[in-house]
Amino acid sequence: MNKTWLITDSGCDIPAGWEKLYNIDIMPFSIMIDDKEYWERIDLSPQDFYELANNYSGIPTTNQIFSSRFEEKFLECKQKGMNDVIVVLINSVGSQTYNNALQARQSLTDNGKLGGMKVHIIDSRCYSVGYGYAVVEAAKKISAGQSAESITAYLEDWFNCAEIFLLTFDLRHAAKSGRITAAASVVGGLLGIKPVILMIDQKTEVIRKARGEKKAVEEAVDEMIKRMIPGTPWLMLRTTCLEAEDYMLELMTKKTGRPPAMESYVGAAVGSNAGTKAIGVIVRGKPRR
Repeated sequence: MNKTWLITDSGCDIPAGWEKLYNIDIMPFSIMIDDKEYWERIDLSPQDFYELANNYSGIPTTNQIFSSRFEEKFLECKQKGMNDVIVVLINSVGSQTYNNALQARQSLTDNGKLGGMKVHIIDSRCYSVGYGYAVVEAAKKISAGQSAESITAYLEDWFNCAEIFLLTFDLRHAAKSGRITAAASVVGGLLGIKPVILMIDQKTEVIRKARGEKKAVEEAVDEMIKRMIPGTPWLMLRTTCLEAEDYMLELMTKKTGRPPAMESYVGAAVGSNAGTKAIGVIVRGKPRR
């Protein structure tokens, strides 16, 4: 029996059912919409979220995963007899969740409750399938019997190179949430301007501005091909922009010579900030550290 356990949060946006297929423990975020609490991947599918968010005049909010929940989860892993627990979490810039996991580990360590079990907590410095893809690959490596050390090394390498390109066709959520700081530079701009936002680690910036969705897709693809390492996997995120999403898929598949290594939908935790009319593409760029 493999004694390594893999945990992530629901902001990973891996396709529904993959957590069971790859034995991934996903801790859900709770989402507040119109004073009602929902649990991502339990109460809300991405499509459920889009419908609720589009009919809500305010901005949905995401609650962090508190340290008490991590303590319970780590003790559960200890009771299962795990030797290693690998925890991959949403960008610490966008959520206190990562720090809460660190706090939980420290508390249990101080109390001697972890015993010899090692808890490896990784700040993905990324969002959505930018870390969801890496988590799935890590799960495959666990099944293949690789060590926790080699798996965490793979994860750190991926997060050192991952770059997120975000096309936001409705800036309402992004501007008001404050999590995607680059969006503020476009608000109040000319009608029809669609920004291409690059998100790397703790920084977001508008790298292109185009008039219209089709042109924005073309501008984004130009930048992605320029920055990505040839032959490496690319990932795609959908929401409700079917025509623009299909065009993105067509162009990127043609330019790279292969389909995305993972294709999924933006979930509630990420969608609360990116909005319900956006396209995301993640590529592997040059190492940053």
